[in-house]
Amino acid sequence: MLGLMQDRPLLISSILEHAARNHPRSKIVSARPDGSLARHGWPEIAARAAQLAHALAKRGVQRGERIATLAWNDHRHLEAYYGISSMGAVLHTVNPRLFPGQIAFILEDAQDTHLMVDPTLWPVVEGLADKLPASLRAIIVMGEAAQLPAETRLRGRVEILAHEALIAGEPVRFDWPDLDERTASSLCYTSGTTGEPKGVLYSHRSTVIHGLSALQRDAFGFGALDVVMPVVPMFHVNAWGIPYSAAMAGSSLVLPGPKLDPASLHRLFEEEGVTFSAGVPTIWTALLQWLRADPARRFSKPPRLVVGGTALPTAINAGFLKEYGVRILHAWGMTETSPLGTANAPKVENADWDDDRFLDYARKQGRPLYGAEIRVRDAEGKEIPHDGVAFGELEIRGPWVASAYFNRKDDPAFTPDGWFRTGDVVTVDELGCIEIVDRAKDVIKSGGEWISSITLENLIMGHPKVQEAAVIPMHHPKWDERPLLLVVPKSGEAPTAEEILAFYEGKVAKWWIPDAVEFVESLPHTATGKLWKAELKARYRGRSAAAE
Repeated sequence: MLGLMQDRPLLISSILEHAARNHPRSKIVSARPDGSLARHGWPEIAARAAQLAHALAKRGVQRGERIATLAWNDHRHLEAYYGISSMGAVLHTVNPRLFPGQIAFILEDAQDTHLMVDPTLWPVVEGLADKLPASLRAIIVMGEAAQLPAETRLRGRVEILAHEALIAGEPVRFDWPDLDERTASSLCYTSGTTGEPKGVLYSHRSTVIHGLSALQRDAFGFGALDVVMPVVPMFHVNAWGIPYSAAMAGSSLVLPGPKLDPASLHRLFEEEGVTFSAGVPTIWTALLQWLRADPARRFSKPPRLVVGGTALPTAINAGFLKEYGVRILHAWGMTETSPLGTANAPKVENADWDDDRFLDYARKQGRPLYGAEIRVRDAEGKEIPHDGVAFGELEIRGPWVASAYFNRKDDPAFTPDGWFRTGDVVTVDELGCIEIVDRAKDVIKSGGEWISSITLENLIMGHPKVQEAAVIPMHHPKWDERPLLLVVPKSGEAPTAEEILAFYEGKVAKWWIPDAVEFVESLPHTATGKLWKAELKARYRGRSAAAE
């Protein structure tokens, strides 16, 4: 027997219509490169998204056709989020920080027919002039006609249009199609630091369910009175789903544009009354250092922050809470998981912990949200005990988790019984909270035992003279691998190797302590802001530890 309930498809168009109809006075603030602000409301975003859809339809864009974007967090990108997917086409967000060869591969693999590009990113497109796919029919510059490039090698090869001229005069209403909710909605590629990027193809259904799940109180938990600023970029994993969740809740949105320096972000926090923001650790670390540089710099109303991407050092979390009253929620996810999978909010079992005790616990990535299931298995395929000690690879499944990669078959990342192998090595404690101790490819295997490079990195970030650090394996004639610690000192500091290594004493087992320290001016990062371990391993491939 089936239930007697209405069967309405879960579609992205319904999210936009809901926000426009029920939350017309919530604001959409978009920061321009010159520091000025564009202001809209959800009804205006809905109208402009409809105009974009009409313009693309006139150009012959069909359902399932991929439309790429190279853009920052601004209102035109938000309009593309909704207009492209809602008409049945596929929004393909492209990371402009990838290498030109990677971007060319992604555009070719996706067979994009249109590319929407922010004017400030035109040099990226110009650098791809000889590598653009034959499928590309037009490039849409996301601005006024005056912002079209005066001279370009692309003229004559592909049509170049101005966004505002393209949508001018188009109807502000669109009869959004009643799509199957499993219709593809958006496409995002992994950063591809260990091989060619892989495409993750989201659906309307997965996007809506993920957005609803993110609104749980123990996750993002924002509502109609919140002012939400996604610092995490809209070109990566749908800005963690925030553009959809915010519309569902009727929240106001502050889109920071390309300027993500601490002063620019703090200005938006204060002037726009931001109550919630999400970003990677490098963003919040820089903001904390900027705040500390001047005692007059404060938050008039401390916002809630979410961090993900990599682990946030406890020292940074503690600095925000104790000095500025800002609480940070640690979450975890991947491109393949839309991305939200876990969040580290308190449970009944640890609700009475004081701040110091929970700050130490808050370094962990958290427990699964409703809808996400996880399991952790060792090298033999057996599930590990939940003791916070045993290591294993994290696997996940759920309605917003990828089942395969776009244009690829039989990838070993997907198990025969329907789980996605994340490649993250984790522990699980008695409260069901995971802690990432390494990537499977980065864990250091010393004498048959595993050493967590992430744990060593997080600990040394608490040293007052350390700006950034990375731990990679180096060859050892007896133990196979030993840790090599690479340290970027803070400006004006000159720590010694002895004092750096002494900082580990009593915090980890002696055999975990790195065999050597090397001081460097900077460390390489991936296009998504993570430490680029593959590049570091290549640089230090010939480095060996001394035999005992």
